[in-house]
Amino acid sequence: MFSCVHFPIRSRLSQTSQKARDGMKKLMQIPLLLAAVDRKGSSPLLASVILSIVLLLLATLHLGYCGYHSRIEASTVGCGKAQNVREIANEAQMTGLTPPPKLAYLILGAGGDGLRMQRMLQALYHPHNYYLLHLDRESSEDERKNLDRYVKHEQVFQEAGNVYMVAKPNLVTYKGSTMIAATLHGAAILLKKAKDWDWFINLSASDYPLLTQDDLLHVFSYLPKDLNFLEHTNDLGWKEEQRVKPIIIDPALYQNTKTDVYWVTEKRAVPTAFRLFTGSAWIALSRAFMEHTIMGWDNLPRTVLMYYANFVSSPEGYFHTVICNSEEFRNTTVNHDLHFIAWDTPPKQHPISLTVNFFEAMTTSGAPFARKFDKDDPVLNKIDAELLNRTRDGFSPGGWCVGSHNNPCSVRGDYSVLRPGPGARRLEDLIVQLLLPERFRSSQCAGV
Repeated sequence: MFSCVHFPIRSRLSQTSQKARDGMKKLMQIPLLLAAVDRKGSSPLLASVILSIVLLLLATLHLGYCGYHSRIEASTVGCGKAQNVREIANEAQMTGLTPPPKLAYLILGAGGDGLRMQRMLQALYHPHNYYLLHLDRESSEDERKNLDRYVKHEQVFQEAGNVYMVAKPNLVTYKGSTMIAATLHGAAILLKKAKDWDWFINLSASDYPLLTQDDLLHVFSYLPKDLNFLEHTNDLGWKEEQRVKPIIIDPALYQNTKTDVYWVTEKRAVPTAFRLFTGSAWIALSRAFMEHTIMGWDNLPRTVLMYYANFVSSPEGYFHTVICNSEEFRNTTVNHDLHFIAWDTPPKQHPISLTVNFFEAMTTSGAPFARKFDKDDPVLNKIDAELLNRTRDGFSPGGWCVGSHNNPCSVRGDYSVLRPGPGARRLEDLIVQLLLPERFRSSQCAGV
């Protein structure tokens, strides 16, 4: 029975969407990625033309949504619809579409976050991606064992082989450099475990998705794979006195128990060897840039890392400073962290906890993620029901889920089949706005 529902369907557009299919063919024929054009010193006009093509294709994505569900139904009802299935497979071959991109997630949690991380994993899961869980060393041994047991015994994870846990977790202090150390550690593991992912995304246990992975993968299928999403600015403002000049020591680097950071009485000057940038700690970075950061074929990533070892809230500046001081990558940035976050005025160390009062604002933002949520806040159930179509203790269903309505992911189909919904359109609108020529270039590493 399973063989009757497993078809090699690649197309993600409606059969009637000739314009969208033609656009995809044109996109596949673009010889240079947007950032590569600038790095090689070609005409800025050429970069704008390529960007315009990408925007045009993004603007036509919505043409494929209306007919997509009927295509999925035709492809998953079993052998009785073999003729329709062959037609769809033939159409997929003619379009020449590549499989959707692969995302590598690092999910960070502290003591007491084990069940939250499990819920996050279920909401985020797609067999096409990779997931690495880091449960802080301050968590209890039982909590780590319970999460590890869930990962090892969940049948879906075993079939796909794409969920891992950090075997030797670190102590992590958000305000200190151990947060960056844990992130780089996770990225290095994911680079070693899998050779084919395209973007690295870091999340915490207090984050939650606002759309399905089918929505996210569908939209990212149309983007150059060297784009780097991180909110950044060189306008340090109040951070110059409160973050840049103070010197701290993170005890979690050398102690077995977590304590607050130590503050040194003396202060230091703003560096002149490189320019500082700051922004959100939450990122979606290309594989190429993560390889550069980990392997460091020039010394910039290591030099900046040494500087940020004594920096207050180093996750809000390390990657931003490296990428904006790198000639190879500074023109690949998109100035957004792909999160909806609500802050006090003036902002405090941590953002406002999101509740049902923020649901409409979260949804209309177009962001694929939001933070921070309190444990088991009722708004998470609302997100599950209205945005993810997820049941309690179940996965967010996608095109890979071809089982019954009550338990769709109990039967797995082709992992590359996507079933985008309204979330894809919201994200598309956000991406189009971010890539508008008048906004895209002007917001990239300004001042460099």
